[in-house]
Amino acid sequence: MDPRRRHQTLELPRHNPPLAWYLCALPNPWNWSHNAHLAFESAPGEQWDGPALVPGLHVHLNNARPITGWGEHSIPADEPRRSSVRFRTCRNYQFAWWLRTQRDAPDAPPEYVPPKKPGDGEQMSLL
Repeated sequence: MDPRRRHQTLELPRHNPPLAWYLCALPNPWNWSHNAHLAFESAPGEQWDGPALVPGLHVHLNNARPITGWGEHSIPADEPRRSSVRFRTCRNYQFAWWLRTQRDAPDAPPEYVPPKKPGDGEQMSLL
């Protein structure tokens, strides 16, 4: 991806697609409220055009369709991290819970080891 280009094209592998793809695009300069999010799944032969949860970001999907209906309500009420605003408002986390409850997504593999230093990045997973 080239952040200087106004239009981007991204080809995702056709073979062995995951349960879903998840686009999270950060604006430059960064502003949390303008982050773009779009969950979508493989759907051979289908096309879709539309926004990615923010005004001004238009997405065209070939052989895929968006997944809608997920949000903060997707996190179970008894999930301990739900009380943390960091997790409750994270759209990646909301969609992960939707995948788990609606598509039977498995737990993170037992060999997963999160980074020790915050600067190394972090994947929030359902451990």
